[in-house]
Amino acid sequence: MNVMEAEATFSVLNRTETLEKLQNQKFDLAIIGGGVTGAGIALDAASRGLNVCLVEKNDFASGTSNKSTKLIHGGLRYLKQFEIGLVRESGSERAIVHKLAPHLVIPEKMLLPLVEGGTYGKMMTSIGLKVYDFLADVKGDDRRRMLDKEETLDKEPLLDKEVVLGGGLYAEYRTDDARLTIEILKKAVSFGATIINYCEMESFNYNESKKIESLNCIDYNTGEKLMIKANNYVSAAGPWVDLLRKKDHSMNKKHLHLTKGVHIVFPANKLPISQPLYFDVPDGRMIFAIPRGRVTYVGTTDTNYYGNLNRVVATKDDANYILEAINATFPDVHLTEKDIESNWAGLRPLIHEEDKDPSELSRKDELFISDSGLISIAGGKLTGYRRMAQRVIEAVIDTMDDDKVSKLKKSETKTIALVTPSLNSSAEVSTYQKELMFELTAMGIKAPYHAWYLCTTYGKKSDLIIEKSKDFDNTDVLERLIRAELWYCIHHEMTNSLTDFFVRRTGRLYFNIPSVQKYLDIVLKDAVNYLNWNAERITSEKENLEILILDATTYYQEEFK
Repeated sequence: MNVMEAEATFSVLNRTETLEKLQNQKFDLAIIGGGVTGAGIALDAASRGLNVCLVEKNDFASGTSNKSTKLIHGGLRYLKQFEIGLVRESGSERAIVHKLAPHLVIPEKMLLPLVEGGTYGKMMTSIGLKVYDFLADVKGDDRRRMLDKEETLDKEPLLDKEVVLGGGLYAEYRTDDARLTIEILKKAVSFGATIINYCEMESFNYNESKKIESLNCIDYNTGEKLMIKANNYVSAAGPWVDLLRKKDHSMNKKHLHLTKGVHIVFPANKLPISQPLYFDVPDGRMIFAIPRGRVTYVGTTDTNYYGNLNRVVATKDDANYILEAINATFPDVHLTEKDIESNWAGLRPLIHEEDKDPSELSRKDELFISDSGLISIAGGKLTGYRRMAQRVIEAVIDTMDDDKVSKLKKSETKTIALVTPSLNSSAEVSTYQKELMFELTAMGIKAPYHAWYLCTTYGKKSDLIIEKSKDFDNTDVLERLIRAELWYCIHHEMTNSLTDFFVRRTGRLYFNIPSVQKYLDIVLKDAVNYLNWNAERITSEKENLEILILDATTYYQEEFK
């Protein structure tokens, strides 16, 4: 199967065939959950030679995997908590994932300002970052560099000159978590995985030995019920892991501890920082401020969560917490709630530990294996998705007979490029982005933002989108481009709704919300033509998007129950 054929199978237009495969085959492995963890498991399994399927009740990456700080990072704060193994694994993994998709996992120099009474002193920062570099196997120019006060303020003039003592500069990697998830899923499909969104696992069926023998599912596009059979079953359902364990009657003393993280987004001119920062907050925590294209985003909060799993929102307390942190660190910006352009709020499904504050909970992952055969994975972090997948597949392999195991390949996800044709280094990404800029300029688009956006969103698939844009007759070239994006996302990325497109495929709801409102009508018109939506579906699509726009621009008094 060539790349374009494989991508074509990952289309909402092939949904009928996908549903037939799910019902008519018996799989080696069925995965519940289409976040980055489930995606990683699907790719590892399929690339080893297992016949694998995956069902997701909403859209891919619609839960935790679209609500992170969007960093593939080594976890400096875990060093402070003496989680040496986690720092070592995170450090090595971020370098691997950068090589797999360098347009999507982008190296950044993070500035850690040292301030009077801050979390880190000069000596401990110098030693800590050196240990961090060693554990993360950081090499060359990416190694930490300590800065004096003048150098720190030169790097970031908006910092408070009265309290800054110096700083540390160290390596991190920025990403788009939802795009990463989509690319992993597309690659899994190219190895034969059968994957679908908007298909919820409702219940388990058991045999006489009380082992799971099938899943009862519902396809939300048609309302039809289906049954999926497999030899092994994995739950990678993130915050919903315990709900599935309850359905399986396999809960024990170990359970999830959900914490909420909120990020708020400003137009770049409202918070015009020069580079990413990791800085102190008055309550003793630290948060990130990260420039990204036309905006700067800041977060995250870290609070216990007991609310609605399906509608997680930012409160006024969340917004005020981050605003106070920003204004204390950058005293000349004077930001208020009115300056915020958008926000996102998400959950971290951590493993509960008695008497620990949310920020102290470990980010280690853990497997729960029930007597019924359900393998659940919980905890973990975006950076570790590949290693988490390996651990799950090893648990699956332990249940298989030796003859089947002997025919499987070893894990190859360390070297499988996530996007084909691939960009193989940061230098190639930079060159390609310049080529895009030249081509877009010739089309009449002079702002460099659009070349950056296409490159860091789609990689070399941008060529296909630009070429497709020439098929449309709009006088506005940006209208032609967004129509081409929608065409690509429907035909090659299983886009099934307006929210899929504006939130997870393009990130526009968070990073370019004015464009959502500007192009909604033209995107909706094309979606109706491609997907044959009736009047009822059009109304629900508009309502669903309106709710997400409301939540991204509103700060509620309290969380939804």
